[in-house]
Amino acid sequence: MNIQPLDPARERILLLTLAGIQFAHILDFMIMMPLGPVLMAELGIGPHEFGLLVSSYTFTGAATGLAAAAFVDRFERKRLLLAMFALFALATLACGLAPGYAALMLARCAAGAFGGVLGSMVQTMVGDLVPFERRGRASGVIMSAFALSTVAGVPLSLLLANHFGWRFPFFFIAALAAVLLALGWRMLPTLRGHLDAALLGEGERRHPLAAMGEALRDANHLRALAFVALLMFSGFMVIPYITLYSVANVGIRQEDIPLIYLAGGCATFFTSRFIGRLADRRGKVRTYRLIALISMLPLLLQTHLPPVPLWLMVIASTVFFVFVPGRMVPAMAIVTSAVQPRLRGTFLAISGATQQLASGAAAWIGGLVIAQDAAGQIVRYGWVGFMAVGATLLAMGLAGRIAVRS
Repeated sequence: MNIQPLDPARERILLLTLAGIQFAHILDFMIMMPLGPVLMAELGIGPHEFGLLVSSYTFTGAATGLAAAAFVDRFERKRLLLAMFALFALATLACGLAPGYAALMLARCAAGAFGGVLGSMVQTMVGDLVPFERRGRASGVIMSAFALSTVAGVPLSLLLANHFGWRFPFFFIAALAAVLLALGWRMLPTLRGHLDAALLGEGERRHPLAAMGEALRDANHLRALAFVALLMFSGFMVIPYITLYSVANVGIRQEDIPLIYLAGGCATFFTSRFIGRLADRRGKVRTYRLIALISMLPLLLQTHLPPVPLWLMVIASTVFFVFVPGRMVPAMAIVTSAVQPRLRGTFLAISGATQQLASGAAAWIGGLVIAQDAAGQIVRYGWVGFMAVGATLLAMGLAGRIAVRS
């Protein structure tokens, strides 16, 4: 694929636009977690039912990600990305309009079906447009969308929920997606160079499943998929239940939860880009292993915290947000670079489905492990932390076996 290199200013505009799209669908997923206590009270559900609400998004995202792998490299990148983003906005609006638990579950499934593939499509465009030597930095910019969602999106959404009800965060995200959709149409470049790779012989198209089969026969691709599955599993056994545990066990007021996300997001906004630059200078695998090693401490700390003052909880959660999601910056640079360039869209769609499936399974298993006792406290959350550390150790061992190709 011969794509004209972008000048630095144009590359930055492109990355910021893609980060905006990433921000919207990450916020849509993340807002469910701090809303946990509110939704459980309003809808009359328990931790297991709440875990299903979280994992339903990721399970449907995994299914559509696999389906997308069959056709993603057969369409122009920009139009496909924006079409999925528009459908995601409509599904998020439906979440805000849902009259009860069952309807909300269906709307979350729809949001996951369209939003779940956006991350892999964004990474595909980064892989197509940004050369390897700057890909760590580019991943840092894209991952800063996570930080921005925590520093601005989640607190603002919680403020809306506290004043107007749990539906309004979804209305806000849908409106934001509409604005970003118009911006993406104007700013994103048209990418057609990969379409030539979808042709065989005398211009005949391959079977839709041929590229998927070829991607899955590559041993290096399979190692990268196992790596990213372990990475997501280790994080999302813990993350969906931080708010529940903080309120029920640590003694943090629901009104103070936005402060936790604000502090964590502010720190991550700067550290994600620092980690990206470090990965480019020191090596992706080496940087990943360092961050992953450090991340095991906040994983254990967050799942074993006793009642502590708010300021200490803010420090602990900020360290968690810096290092646990921070692992994704070098990790995604590794995964994006492990693929054969002509199969990048197909592989990253499969990778996105793998991430969604692993995070959904992790949230579901976490919901099965933990429970509420008669006093309303969360029990066995510490078990979840030990399981997350085990998955992290496996991922660290696998990272060095992934070959970098482009």
